[in-house]
Amino acid sequence: MNVFDIIGPVMIGPSSSHTAGAVRIARTAARILGEEPRRAEIGLAGSYAQTFRGHGTDRALVAGLLGMRSDDERIRNSFEIARERGLEFGFTEVRIPRSHPNTARLHLYGNPADTGAGECVVQGSSVGGGNILITSVNGMETSFSGASDTLIIAHKDMPGMIAEVASLMAFHNINIGNFKLNRPRRGFQAVMILEIDGTAEGELADKLRSLPHINSVVFLKAHAEGEKDV
Repeated sequence: MNVFDIIGPVMIGPSSSHTAGAVRIARTAARILGEEPRRAEIGLAGSYAQTFRGHGTDRALVAGLLGMRSDDERIRNSFEIARERGLEFGFTEVRIPRSHPNTARLHLYGNPADTGAGECVVQGSSVGGGNILITSVNGMETSFSGASDTLIIAHKDMPGMIAEVASLMAFHNINIGNFKLNRPRRGFQAVMILEIDGTAEGELADKLRSLPHINSVVFLKAHAEGEKDV
């Protein structure tokens, strides 16, 4: 634990859970999409659904989609900035059984005119002090906070996939600190979540993407100390 876990992040208020955490959930979702979204359907559950206007959660989520940090003074004007940049967005109340009270589900769409544009659905919770937990990506269960460098690898559920990825990581001298695999159905789509010591950008990311049966590779740099985001 460091001092920022005790006193909380430098941020635009009023609440670390309802503003700083919301910014980070949305920033992470946009990074998983791989581009600034053109449209966002944002579902709010629990206390987020009840207090999002008064606590600025709605503006914080939109700010995160635009790439702002939790200490950015523009958060209060994020709606206006989003419209200027062509981001369409809307909020609905959703029921997510057994979820944390501060939970958002973001369905993001990229620009159809861009090569490789697509969409993603990311669910995350703000768990206190500005800290977050991403609990679902494209309908598959996950569990990562962004406090460590993280790889999200979507792939076909095939024998040997974990070994191939681990072997490539070892070749590049990258240690795996934490690993989670989820596969809703045997032999179909699966996702690996690897929290690692070191970077997976550049050559390593390209090699991972070139492996057979790999559908996508997303590398999320760890949150910086203090603000806990990049």
